Amino acid sequence: MKNTALLAALLLSAAVLPAKTLHIDGSTTVGPIGDSFAEFFQNVLHPEMEITVKKTGSGDGAASLSENRCDIAMTSRFLKEKEFKKAISNEVYPVAHVIAMDGVCLVVHPSNPVSKLNSDKIRDIYSGKITNWSELGGPNREIIAISRDTSSGTYETFHGMVMEGEKMASTVEYVNSNPQAHARVKTTPGAVGYVGLGFVDKYVRAIDVDGIEPTRRTIAKGIYPISRALFFFTNKYPQPGSLVHEFCTFYLTEDGQEIIESKGFVPVTDY
Repeated sequence: MKNTALLAALLLSAAVLPAKTLHIDGSTTVGPIGDSFAEFFQNVLHPEMEITVKKTGSGDGAASLSENRCDIAMTSRFLKEKEFKKAISNEVYPVAHVIAMDGVCLVVHPSNPVSKLNSDKIRDIYSGKITNWSELGGPNREIIAISRDTSSGTYETFHGMVMEGEKMASTVEYVNSNPQAHARVKTTPGAVGYVGLGFVDKYVRAIDVDGIEPTRRTIAKGIYPISRALFFFTNKYPQPGSLVHEFCTFYLTEDGQEIIESKGFVPVTDY
């Protein structure tokens, strides 16, 4: 009886041992990749794992990593100098892993006939100098400019590469994620917004920027003017064989590349 009770106790304690965990935080652009990688790991590679993926923006991901609140930060931009300094002050040493390429795509409602704009015109829209689509060859309709929030890596890319430091108009509407930007443009004929390539579908239409269409080829080659890399960041280079290392290098596998492509982004094999 004693042996039976001891065995039962051991089995019970083994059953309640915590699963291997992985905490991922950051970009809503990279979020679909993080979600799909996590699903594949939990369903195929490591059913015993518990993986959480939190999508609140690149800035939040960087802060989470620097404060040791996550194992992997997802960002749609490189970390800023102040973010590196904050991390290092906490003895966290960020290492970048480029997992895919993306383009920040200007999108309009499918009914909008305007199909191309140059960077100057886009900047004029968001700075409030152009306020009606009729000024751009479109209908007599007010332009409703949608922007990502300022903690977003997509915002940082757009602000740096398109706005070139110029302030956005007070009339610009801010949303917290790519899905929100997509939804606003999808339901608003006068709207223009910007999203990652993976969020372009039949419900919103991407327009050419400076005469270049945002496609896998133009983004992979860096021809499209608002091309960028997508990142995972870790504290130091992860120990080979660890779960963090396996997750961060999954983009190099055929399964990882297929997932990235299925989400509308450009896998590293297409560079």
